[in-house]
Amino acid sequence: MTQTRAAGAVDGQGFSYRPFIWLAVATFSMGIDGYVLAGLLPQIAGDLSVTAAAAGQLMSVFAFTAALAGPVLGTLTSRWERRTTIALALAVFVLGNLIVGIATNYPIALGGRVIAALGGCLLNAAVTGYVIALTPPEHHGKALSFVLGGWMTATALGVPIGLVIGQSSWRFPMIMVAVVGAIALVGILLRLPQLHLPGGTLVDRLRPLKQPRLLAGLLVTTGILCSSYTCFTYATLILGPHFHAHWAIILIMFGYGVSSMAGNAITGRLVDRFSAIQVLTVVLIGLLLNSILGMVALMFAPAVVAAVWGLVWFFSAGVGNGGGAVPQQARLATMAPDSATIVIALNGSAISLGSALGSALGGVALTAGSSPDGLLGVAGIILAITVTLHLLVTRASRRAAAAAA
Repeated sequence: MTQTRAAGAVDGQGFSYRPFIWLAVATFSMGIDGYVLAGLLPQIAGDLSVTAAAAGQLMSVFAFTAALAGPVLGTLTSRWERRTTIALALAVFVLGNLIVGIATNYPIALGGRVIAALGGCLLNAAVTGYVIALTPPEHHGKALSFVLGGWMTATALGVPIGLVIGQSSWRFPMIMVAVVGAIALVGILLRLPQLHLPGGTLVDRLRPLKQPRLLAGLLVTTGILCSSYTCFTYATLILGPHFHAHWAIILIMFGYGVSSMAGNAITGRLVDRFSAIQVLTVVLIGLLLNSILGMVALMFAPAVVAAVWGLVWFFSAGVGNGGGAVPQQARLATMAPDSATIVIALNGSAISLGSALGSALGGVALTAGSSPDGLLGVAGIILAITVTLHLLVTRASRRAAAAAA
């Protein structure tokens, strides 16, 4: 099938963000969905008569569903026109959030999360593939940074707004997600250029996994997200004892979002100037040190110092988690340039798997008797393994490059 390049996406003289604006709005709605529940776990648990750990599984079931369904749905729709695929996926995502917003019990809420995940995983893969297809390699960093910036902006603006309106009912933010998604859907249908890409089979999509180096690279993504969601899902339980007022938690979530945006913007430009591997190495080591120092401070420092350092840890984690996405995607794309779209789709599943494992692991640790502060130690162990795996992948990549040369 032929590919239709969007007019004005790249004009040979520069780069234009215009074709991707409504995709950024769509990822904005997904970002609110991905983060706002973490700040409302006590309200959700009370309303649905479950524990906070069980309420956290509303995030886990979304991520597990997305991880498993992403490659399958991506394959089934691979021959569809891309704008149609994006629009349908977004519509399903909106429907799922509406169901969660009106759920009368925990099982219905879980069902709504599954439906939202089916749309969300397809949307993520389709959007990323669309952006990569319409931009030359030298602009991939900026383009992905801009579209992913919708997700990061959601943590800075959408999540605090969601938490504010969620103080009266946790259901209102889910309705807000659906409304923002519906607005993005209208914009996509009216403004997004059509795009046809070659189709593929599930075997084609999974073929890159036969390369041990690439599979290990995808596991680095899983490790980053697993460590992140082990703590972020239960951030209110970690920071709540130090900041009792509801407005304080809202401001903290706003700060996390701003930090994520900053990390995403900085690394998006650094990847276009330096090695994605170098940028990612710095990010991973920074996240590891941050988890260790944060755990020590929260568990052993005096109350005032612990509170201040808790903010340092949380905001630094925002910079690192927001900044890791672009260099990791750029690194994976260069590892399999002939299958970049497929690899990025698999990376979406790795992201979802890591998010699910992190939320679930944090819930298991709390149920087993861990203190909320102890979750930083769990995240640190995951990051230590991830850094080691990243270095092994880097060495293998250099050997492969040398052999090819």
